Amino acid sequence: MANIAGSEQQEPIRLPWKIFWVAFAIRVLYMTLAHTYRFRPGEDHFQFGWEAGRIARALVNGYGYADPFFGHTGPTAWLPPLYTFIIAAAFKIFGVYSPMAAWSILTLNSVFSALTALAIFEIAYRCFNPKVAIWSAWLWALYPAAMQFAVRWVWEMTLTCLLFSWLIVMTLRMAENGGGSWRQWTVFGALGGLIALTQPTPLMMLPVCVIWVYLKAKARFFPALQKAVAATLIVIAFTMPWVVRNYRIFHTFIPMRDNFGAENYMGNSDWSVGFPWGGLIWYGQNKLQQEYATAGEIAFVKVRGDAAKQWIATHRSRYFQLAALRTYMFWAGVPQPIVPHKEYVEYGREINFAFGSVAGLLGLALALKRKIKGAWLFAAAFLLLPLPYYFVTVQARFRHVFEPLIMILGVYLFQSAEKRRKAPTETMP
Repeated sequence: MANIAGSEQQEPIRLPWKIFWVAFAIRVLYMTLAHTYRFRPGEDHFQFGWEAGRIARALVNGYGYADPFFGHTGPTAWLPPLYTFIIAAAFKIFGVYSPMAAWSILTLNSVFSALTALAIFEIAYRCFNPKVAIWSAWLWALYPAAMQFAVRWVWEMTLTCLLFSWLIVMTLRMAENGGGSWRQWTVFGALGGLIALTQPTPLMMLPVCVIWVYLKAKARFFPALQKAVAATLIVIAFTMPWVVRNYRIFHTFIPMRDNFGAENYMGNSDWSVGFPWGGLIWYGQNKLQQEYATAGEIAFVKVRGDAAKQWIATHRSRYFQLAALRTYMFWAGVPQPIVPHKEYVEYGREINFAFGSVAGLLGLALALKRKIKGAWLFAAAFLLLPLPYYFVTVQARFRHVFEPLIMILGVYLFQSAEKRRKAPTETMP
């Protein structure tokens, strides 16, 4: 058990490592016994990590950080590098696209997901109470929907979720510690740098976290500014090698990734239905693959980005209809192909997804009403993190980064209802 002291806590918080080990064991056992580490070899193993798997293969085979789709198409900045390097390390040790490489990556995903349970416990403990903390952590450990990305997807969701959850933990700790120590701000900056190299979208929360810490802690301005600047420099230091590499290769400034124009084109064009299912899944189109290889990634993305901007400018009504549809799907569930005679599976998935959203949003509203510590920080995450997906594209996995907060707030909602039911009724004398 680990002790974590907070200046506003009467006793140190003891992290329940038992929950971590149970969560980890369940994930690895399920992944192993259900053989989810055995990916279909169709399309030259593309489902094994998709673009990240392709780039990892190129790294191992000596082509560098390149070739995100089919064939040798040259250098890429389609994805940030951290999770891709993890895949490449597994390929190097166990073989490219081998079952053992998949098993090792999904086992590491399971570590990330299980460690998130500890972050959930501490967030709930600091903001609510021990009962909400223990129920939230156990629910994350045992609930099948919370582990699906860990045991089935070779992608960055579990790592991004872990890093963001611990960023929230550090924010809460620093607020309780009078604005935070230099050591805490160093860890905060390192977490920000790792997020930037994994999935940059949650970086929107960094300035919010900084402002929230100093509003809660009422720290002096100049010492606070010094620590915030130091954390910012740490984030820059983490990302600078990647930025320099991109500039040397592409002769343009690419802070994290360069594929926004292509993604925007997929989400906002004549064929768009609001999400990437049907329409243009361009890596399966030979003509577009050839165009990508011939023009190069930067030019290819620019052409599509310009086309998306032109379409949005001339189809405002349709654009906002799609944005409204994506907003709905982000919280209610993105449709998937329905398998004949198994419609109940898809309906059950959508009901489960929407129920979590409703419970989390109602829990957030209750926390704001009761002025719970951290409620406005959570509200900022609910407001900011989905915004890019409302206007570009949406998938169910995009919500995973703050599903720990959804789970905590849902547990808080039902615990509050239980307290109300158990409250003694007043009787007339």
